[in-house]
Amino acid sequence: MGILDNKKIIVMGVANKRSIAWGCAQEMTKQGAEIIYTYQNERMKKSVSRLVNDDSRLIECDVATDESIDNAFNEIKEKFGKVDGIVHAIAYARKEELEGSILNSTRDGYALAQDVSAYSLLAVAKSAHKLDLLNSPASIVTLTYFGSERAVPSYNVMGVAKAALEANVRYLARDMGQFGVRVNAISAGAMKTLAVTGIGGHADLLKESEDRTVDHESVTLEEVGGTCAFLMSTLSTGVVGDTIYVDKGVHLI
Repeated sequence: MGILDNKKIIVMGVANKRSIAWGCAQEMTKQGAEIIYTYQNERMKKSVSRLVNDDSRLIECDVATDESIDNAFNEIKEKFGKVDGIVHAIAYARKEELEGSILNSTRDGYALAQDVSAYSLLAVAKSAHKLDLLNSPASIVTLTYFGSERAVPSYNVMGVAKAALEANVRYLARDMGQFGVRVNAISAGAMKTLAVTGIGGHADLLKESEDRTVDHESVTLEEVGGTCAFLMSTLSTGVVGDTIYVDKGVHLI
């Protein structure tokens, strides 16, 4: 018996086997969940297909457009029925926006980071509610990072976007609670993912983060995924609108 037996959960944002989204999917599967994956485009589908053998569980969804989100969620509802949760693990900023000073940021680059990394959570929640995709109770979990609170070197516009994302979590939690939907965030410690390697000086960031953990070892995908499984389960019904740190204490110092 697992804590997610008979639960259907959408995971958005798997890029490869090092993705936090993949770690979440793996741990939720161990707990009995049925996972449905979304991918941005055909190029990303090829990457996800290497990990997921069943193509019927892969649904195209580009969170930059409301139409794509609606189409994806309609397809999911037709194929799988209503679901019990959504993992939103999507963020993007141009590489040149994640180097050096935030004074180098551009208006377009700033807006793009906000749209894909922060507004997309609102768009996903709005579409799921409009299309009556979520059961009651249900859970939405998104992924954030400590750079939302502290000026992490080179994180720049992504740090600002993550701060907005965390505010979105609080407002969504307030407004979706009446429908039986809980909304929370996981602030994961730095680890070598595709997203992190796009940050200028990422090797130094990873080393610094590892040095600041209480046991001087980086957090793992399994540890983050385990917390996600907990937040998707009925064990966490009292956790609402919160940001849970899974970084082995880095945020304490």
